[in-house]
Amino acid sequence: MKAMILAAGHGERMRPLTDHIPKPLLKVGNQALIEYHLYALAKTGFEEVVINHGRLGEQIESFLGDGARYGLRIKYSAEGTQPLETGGGIFRVLSILGDAPFLVINADVWTDYSFEKLKNALNQKDFAHLVLVDNPPQHANGDFSLVNGRVGEETTNRFTFSGIGVYRPELFASSKSGAFPLAPLLRRAMAANRVSGEHWAGEWQDIGTPARLEALRNSRFLGVQSS
Repeated sequence: MKAMILAAGHGERMRPLTDHIPKPLLKVGNQALIEYHLYALAKTGFEEVVINHGRLGEQIESFLGDGARYGLRIKYSAEGTQPLETGGGIFRVLSILGDAPFLVINADVWTDYSFEKLKNALNQKDFAHLVLVDNPPQHANGDFSLVNGRVGEETTNRFTFSGIGVYRPELFASSKSGAFPLAPLLRRAMAANRVSGEHWAGEWQDIGTPARLEALRNSRFLGVQSS
């Protein structure tokens, strides 16, 4: 299974920290935020990773290189100053990701979730498998419901999408190149009962603001996913 890390956001809410450095390269302990994902992917047997990037993205390529020091092969998708959003960014690199299901991770989350679990998470009839977490204070109403392993839009049993999911290329069968969000594709698949999911009760944090970044830096969890 191949993996993709979404790193094309402009990091507007993280300013001024992101005025001159892309958010995935902000340091947490002795590593850049994105490195925690890379080490975790390598540790669980992944070999190939695609990373998209936008503003200041050349710094990501320069810092990470070809991925050899992480035990990975990294390819890049440069989106420039006009990000393609999540759906468009994934669609652009489908030819690299191939015909099999692939893992996608948001660069700006931190977790101790083991990606090994996702290698066989998607059954033959589903288009997507999502990892959901407890609703954080900044997102109290959650994103989707989870009932008996099926993800939907019920008003109860709602959780927050972690930014970690496995997708089949067929999810994007009706898509065209350009900028578009992922959520409408997922909702269409949910309506057809073709999205499975799981609840992760371990550590997960959305590093969306300077305050959340500082909280992670001061937490007890650093080093869990280091080399």
